[in-house]
Amino acid sequence: MHQQEHGITTGTTDVTYNLISVAYHALQGAENYSIYAMDAEQNGDDETAQFFRALVDEERRRADRAKDLLLSKLQAQK
Repeated sequence: MHQQEHGITTGTTDVTYNLISVAYHALQGAENYSIYAMDAEQNGDDETAQFFRALVDEERRRADRAKDLLLSKLQAQK
């Protein structure tokens, strides 16, 4: 989708839309990686479980950063 089409379709700016999208996908990734970690643990693979748990943490930090930026952008629009 062309950048200008986001605003027409959603009524939001591209930056707002993109930050919401990043937060959503990061949280979705964290949820998936958490499941993968549990699968690895059930198979006795602690090293792989630890890897997936690290990914969960990274995705949560990414989502938090996107949320913080979004909040800042929305407050600036007031």
